[in-house]
Amino acid sequence: MNPDLDKLHPYPFEKLARLKQGITPPAGLDHIPLSIGEPRHPAPSFVHETLISHLHGLSDYPLTRGSERLRETIATWLERRFGLPVNGISPERHVLPVNGTREALFAIAQCLVDRGRKPLVMMPNPFYQIYEGAALLAGAEPWYLNTTRDTGFLPDLDAVPASAWARCQLLYLCSPGNPSGAVMPLEALQHAIELAERHDFVIVSDECYSEIYPHEDQPPPGLLQAAVTMGNHALRHCLVFHSLSKRSNLPGLRSGFVAGDAELIERFLRYRTYHGCAMPPPTQHASIAAWSDEEHVRRNREAYREKFSTVLGILDDVLEIPEPQAGFYLWPRTPVADDTFARGLFERYNVTVLPGSYLSREAQGINPGSHHIRIALVAALDECVDAAQRIRQYCIDSFSSP
Repeated sequence: MNPDLDKLHPYPFEKLARLKQGITPPAGLDHIPLSIGEPRHPAPSFVHETLISHLHGLSDYPLTRGSERLRETIATWLERRFGLPVNGISPERHVLPVNGTREALFAIAQCLVDRGRKPLVMMPNPFYQIYEGAALLAGAEPWYLNTTRDTGFLPDLDAVPASAWARCQLLYLCSPGNPSGAVMPLEALQHAIELAERHDFVIVSDECYSEIYPHEDQPPPGLLQAAVTMGNHALRHCLVFHSLSKRSNLPGLRSGFVAGDAELIERFLRYRTYHGCAMPPPTQHASIAAWSDEEHVRRNREAYREKFSTVLGILDDVLEIPEPQAGFYLWPRTPVADDTFARGLFERYNVTVLPGSYLSREAQGINPGSHHIRIALVAALDECVDAAQRIRQYCIDSFSSP
């Protein structure tokens, strides 16, 4: 048995299930789950139709690198979305389709970390727990970069000592951030690239929330965009991970890609060839259709915009709740311990949210998720409004001054 398995922490939703154990919420209130970041907007019908029309492809073994057409479609999307030079992304050398970014974000650490050199893997704190699990099972020590209100909910890379950078082999970034929605500016991404070049580590940028943002003329920048803008046309040290789960409401399709440094892509392809995780041909055709269309993505953003505007209007005078720069989460501060708040809300109003401390670890003397909850505005508008009104009433009943 791999002894590193014993280092893994319980998943946040395991902790949440234990927190809710033994509670019977009011029978007259339907349950509204806002704890899991699972998009619940309708998936595009044309993707369904494409998937079905290519089921005959199940008789063929797929290539690990995916079809040429899929890689060309992804390269074109990257160039258009991030303003990269035409033909600056080689479909052959810079792009690799993956079965959803979750498995790929885990697998990249297993591929790139040299466990014989006392490696560190750095990650924002709070974080998507796959980063931590990937580090531990690759034989690395996680290093947590606290993201708090004082840092704009972004990792303060300048606070990391040189001795830690010397051991760093991989840096996970998440922009827009989960759970805060904070976006790393282009200059901050370039600073990370400069550190990677200086200390010879790889940046793994999880950009799965990049297509959900409030202003059509202000899309969040990406790591490859930052690299090219600073003259790093070879994309050295840089890998980005994108997914159709949030962008296109297709979490069940399990489709995404990794793109960047050609040498790293080549090594990851070799790893994945042995891993045995090629994308099925019907999924590839459905993915081509999804990456080729932007209209459904704009409509998706409009739906989130309406929900954020409405929900923030209901909650802004009862909770300390910053408006996120992107993504579909709210990250309010709670007037009591986050798990106490979440348990009471479920018990009295049958709404489930995720305690922020479940998404983070204590580091540098604090747990940066403490006294926060994550609210995923993934449900339909009427459900989100109903939940917000219940949360508001809970706050008034429980925490307002007499």
